[in-house]
Amino acid sequence: MNATLPAVAEELLKEIDRAFRETSRVPDDLLLALKFVFGASAVPALDLVDRRSVTRITSPSGRTVYQVVGSSGKLYTCYASCHFCTCPAFVFSVLRKDDNLVCKHLLAVYLSRAVGACQELTVPDRQLTRLLVPEMEWRG
Repeated sequence: MNATLPAVAEELLKEIDRAFRETSRVPDDLLLALKFVFGASAVPALDLVDRRSVTRITSPSGRTVYQVVGSSGKLYTCYASCHFCTCPAFVFSVLRKDDNLVCKHLLAVYLSRAVGACQELTVPDRQLTRLLVPEMEWRG
């Protein structure tokens, strides 16, 4: 079961995707709407997109995860299907305080997908599993 963002956020991301496919740019009115809907996460997320900081990692089994190099250079894992990021800001601002819909990393994932700015990487299933569960000891 996929989690969903509020309808207005989902629709805005669809509009950004549609506009970019038609004109290869995101119109100013949609950028303003992005700032209104996503607040303080919008500008830093756009910066991450501009720096091509998002990598979509897929495996032969069809699993997909995103990694984002944050502004500090730290790598965060994002799960777009359930709207989750491993960064501390997500835990604090989204889960605990509930004052943001997403963190800048997750928003960068959504925007990178919309404008085709994701780096692409395909890895074996075993490597993706190690990526998803890094603290587990692996043998073999």
